Amino acid sequence: MAGSMQKLVVVLGTNASGKSELGIRLANHFGGEVVSADSRQVYRGLDLGAGKITPTQAGTVKHHLIDVADLSEYFTLAQYQRAAYIAIDAISGAGKLPLLVGGTGLYISAIVEGYELVDVPPNDPLRAELECLPLAQLVQRLERCDPVAASRIDQNNPRRLIRAIEVASAGRAHSAAQKRSPRYNCLQLGLTWPLEILQARIEKRLRERLANGMVDEVAGLRSQGVPDIRLEKLGLEYRYVTRYLRGELGTLDDLRLQLATVIRQFGKGQVTWFKRDKRIIWLDPSGNYFQEACDRIREWEGKLPSAP
Repeated sequence: MAGSMQKLVVVLGTNASGKSELGIRLANHFGGEVVSADSRQVYRGLDLGAGKITPTQAGTVKHHLIDVADLSEYFTLAQYQRAAYIAIDAISGAGKLPLLVGGTGLYISAIVEGYELVDVPPNDPLRAELECLPLAQLVQRLERCDPVAASRIDQNNPRRLIRAIEVASAGRAHSAAQKRSPRYNCLQLGLTWPLEILQARIEKRLRERLANGMVDEVAGLRSQGVPDIRLEKLGLEYRYVTRYLRGELGTLDDLRLQLATVIRQFGKGQVTWFKRDKRIIWLDPSGNYFQEACDRIREWEGKLPSAP
C-alpha cells in the first residue's frame, strides 16, 4: 500500500528550469537531503558542463550521487538505481525527507517505477559497430531485437539506443520491458517555463558557463587523457565543446549558438518524456512555485486537508 511505503519527493524538470535550486530550498525547509538524478553528475570532472551545484550553492544540504564514478567507467542504470536506493533508504532511516532531484528521465523512472533491471556489462566491439550507424538504423535494429523497448525508449538518443541493443544482444530484455516493483510513495513535482522564457534562461546559463571556464574544463579533461569519443558520448556541452576544440565549429559565438539550439531541442525531449507521466504535478512558474511545492508536500504528508 502506498500509505505504508517510504516517502520520496521528486523534483524534476527541463534544463535551466531551476529544479536544482528548488530542490535545495525544499530540502532546507523540510530538513531533507538531495539525491541527484543526473546521468552526467555521477562522473568526477564534469562540473560546469554538467551543471553541478557548487558547495556554496548547496549550503548545508547534503547531496548524494554526485562525483561517484570515474570517466573511465560506464556507470550503468542498474548501478545508479542500486546506489540511489541505498541513499534514499539511509536518508529516510535517519528521519529526514529524501528528495530526488534532476532531469534525466530514465534515472527518475527507474526509481519511481522500480524497474527490475539487469546489469549487462559493456560490449566494446558491439558498441564500436553500432556507433558507426545512423540513428534510423539504430532504431530499426532495436525494433528487431527488442520491439517493446523500441516502443518505449527515447528514439532520438543514440546512447540509449545503443545500450538497449547491447542489453538485448546479451539475451536480456531492456529495462523498459522489465517488471516493475515500486518501493516508494512518490510525490512528483515538475518545473519548467514557457518556451520564450526557457530559451532566455538557457542562453543566460550558457553564457555564464562559458564565461566561467567551461571550454577550459573540457580542454583539461582532454589533456588528462579522456578520449574525444568519450566526451562526445556525454552529449550536449561536452560533445560540442570537444568539436570546438578540434576546430570544427569556428568561433566561440558559433559554439554558443549551436549549443543553445541543441540544448533547447534536448529540453523538448525532456518535456515529452515527463508529460507521459500524468502523476507529475507541474508547478506554476509564474507564481510562488516554492510555496506551491511546500503546500503540495504538506498536503501529501497529510499535514493539510486535501484541496476541494
